[in-house]
Amino acid sequence: MTAVDLPAVPRVLIAEADPWSRDLLKQVLLNVRCDARLDVCADGQQAAMLLREKTYDLILADWELPGVDGLSLLRSVRQKRRSLPFILLSSRNDSASVREALPLAPTAYLTKPLNMEGLTQRLQDLLLNEGESVYCEIAPLAPGMTLPVFLERRREASDGAPLRVDVKNAVEHSLTPDGLDLERLEDQVRMDPQITAVLIAAANSAGHHGTPVQTLSAALHTLAAGQSMNLILGLALKHNVVLGDPALVAYAERHWQLSQDTADYARRLARMLELDHERCYSAGILHRLGDLALLRCLEDWRQGGGALDDEAIGESLDTYGAAYGSALRTRWRLPLELRQLIASIYSLEGGVYLRESLVMNLAAQMARLTEREGLEELASSKTARLLRVGLSELTRVRKA
Repeated sequence: MTAVDLPAVPRVLIAEADPWSRDLLKQVLLNVRCDARLDVCADGQQAAMLLREKTYDLILADWELPGVDGLSLLRSVRQKRRSLPFILLSSRNDSASVREALPLAPTAYLTKPLNMEGLTQRLQDLLLNEGESVYCEIAPLAPGMTLPVFLERRREASDGAPLRVDVKNAVEHSLTPDGLDLERLEDQVRMDPQITAVLIAAANSAGHHGTPVQTLSAALHTLAAGQSMNLILGLALKHNVVLGDPALVAYAERHWQLSQDTADYARRLARMLELDHERCYSAGILHRLGDLALLRCLEDWRQGGGALDDEAIGESLDTYGAAYGSALRTRWRLPLELRQLIASIYSLEGGVYLRESLVMNLAAQMARLTEREGLEELASSKTARLLRVGLSELTRVRKA
């Protein structure tokens, strides 16, 4: 495909088994051509079916697809369309694999973790004329659409929270002459609920096995430097990751701070009681994910032409915030143990309580106190008594 025969609106097939890598490829491509018609699938058999049914202008496929692998797809495509752009992705970087693929003339053979700048340049060369860019207007709301209906429909498809951290700056500050420093990166992004949730979810995806990952540190080391960096940078490509409405920003700041305070108190309490303080921190930083995701959807509503005021924002959070959080944690398959720990922030059910659950509940109560409110009543609460934490310990945790 050359500059003279580029399609007006390209149709692209993405075949990738890992859901988070698949989403990353989609975002990188849409960042180059926001008007592209995309078909996305997770296995080779579905990709082969789509190739029989439709004509594509570009294919991106992973070699290691289940069912029919990407190399077999490339071989099938080359029997019919020798010049069709086909980018083959693979975790295989050995010379034997490269030699096996080259006779089939892939347009590019890209090894994982992907170089996002290189991939972007490849896509620009294939999908844009030199100096060309494509602008896509924000679609207006459907006639007669109401805010409750809009939020109900978006709940199961929410992209999550807006970003609290400047991801490009965070990655740049984590780079060393020897590569990406994961400990430094963790320190840069650990206060961001969206980054924490996405990395934990990705580390528990089908491509990774073993003990469920429940902390940011464990997620970073499971994914390793390249994939962690790609996923974090990929988040910045998504729509409305930065809120534009001042009222929504103010609400987001309050929820981010509440998450941070809960996480910090939980970590200090857990350390004092010799419990898993990193897991408690994760639960605290994630517990307002649904409210933040809702605010991001309200930004979509506003940009689509919907009216929005402070009362509507508050009512929407009260009505849908918890449901958005539950839907996200389930859809992203966050570990059950972590979800249960988050749930304990809001209520303690049953008569036998895990000590970490009590810590989370107490930390959240502390975070909701104003600076003028003392700790005496909290120290006499059932949660504090069960943990055997008194006023002096709570005071020390608050001042730490």
